[in-house]
Amino acid sequence: MPAKAILISIGDEILYGQTLDTNSHWISGELDSLGIRVMKKITIGDTREEILHYLEESENLADMVLITGGLGPTNDDLTKPCLVEYFDTHLERNQEMLQNIQKLFEKVGREMSDLNEQQADMPANCTPIPNTLGTAPGMWFERNGKVIVSMPGVPYEMKRMMQETILPKIKEMFTGDNIYHRMIRTIGIPESVLAQKIKDWEDSLPKHIKLAYLPTMGSVKLRLTTSGENEATKKEVQEQIDKVLPQIEKYVYGFDDEEIEEAIGRMLKDKGLKLAVAESCTGGFLSHKITSVPGSSAWFHGGFVPYSNELKNEQLKVDKKIILEQGAVSEPVVLALAENVRKEFNADVAVSISGVAGPSGGSEEKPVGTVWIGYSDKDKTVAKKFQFTKDRGINIQYSAIAALNMIRINLDKN
Repeated sequence: MPAKAILISIGDEILYGQTLDTNSHWISGELDSLGIRVMKKITIGDTREEILHYLEESENLADMVLITGGLGPTNDDLTKPCLVEYFDTHLERNQEMLQNIQKLFEKVGREMSDLNEQQADMPANCTPIPNTLGTAPGMWFERNGKVIVSMPGVPYEMKRMMQETILPKIKEMFTGDNIYHRMIRTIGIPESVLAQKIKDWEDSLPKHIKLAYLPTMGSVKLRLTTSGENEATKKEVQEQIDKVLPQIEKYVYGFDDEEIEEAIGRMLKDKGLKLAVAESCTGGFLSHKITSVPGSSAWFHGGFVPYSNELKNEQLKVDKKIILEQGAVSEPVVLALAENVRKEFNADVAVSISGVAGPSGGSEEKPVGTVWIGYSDKDKTVAKKFQFTKDRGINIQYSAIAALNMIRINLDKN
């Protein structure tokens, strides 16, 4: 039977919403790649009673318990003292961990305090886990064939510790299920409409192949999951993908881990085309997404953020009369922005965005969430109007994704 895990995130700052728990998300993915099922993710505050309660409950239910957070040097960090109490042990200063901490302070030219030295005090019955990027060592406990691991909450420290020590040890000790996933990535179609389109295919899937709908910002991922990662399994899953693709092909932009900005880069690179963007209400967010892709300089010429009407006119030659008569959020403005930025930046393809991101600035004619997106290449310049939400942050993200999808759709036509 495959091993089961429970993840515990400790920290008041997570419960208060001051810190986003990205640790459990990342750890889940790593365990999934080993075929280990994550049963639960638990978030608790820096409270002795809660830590002890969920430690006991988790150890009873799972084969391994992975804890992040609460290992700092101050009094509000309670994970280590709670583990000492839970395992009925005591602290001993570990010289190897102390030397590691000393080297870290020497490297950055800082003096160690008594509190920092105390971080080398480890529960006597644990195996210390070196922290090569920080001052809080991890702790590995084994009891009755089960494992409890405590790691720092700082994401890059935790990840290094997992990769160098914890995951290899887990792989040696526990059996996974060889879970096999494939992902079909779609964009521009709501989850409910997508589900209706592929209902017959979904109903005919073999029972051992499970389908999940994973909606994200502006897109829906279809995840096919089964047990066993061998050639026969891969072939069977691919056959199912081949069956459904003709029904949804115009919405599919990629597979597995490929994001829409990566897919656009691949398409532009394959066609030998260069992209430029002019984005107003998104304030550079589209360019950020594009340049987050390694190697994007091969197909991205650059972007311009003409946030003011003056810059739209002065830098990208949008006629003042059009702006005055139609408004900056209008079809003729984004058409001019897209065509002119393409020419100014000597690009093959261009997109433009202008909208009312909110929360203020809307009108009866153009309420918050109204966004126009333009597209231009050597053969045509077109535009489309979108109506998004009343939330500024969401509107910015939706606009960038819609612009990327507009590029995809038009590149597919070329």
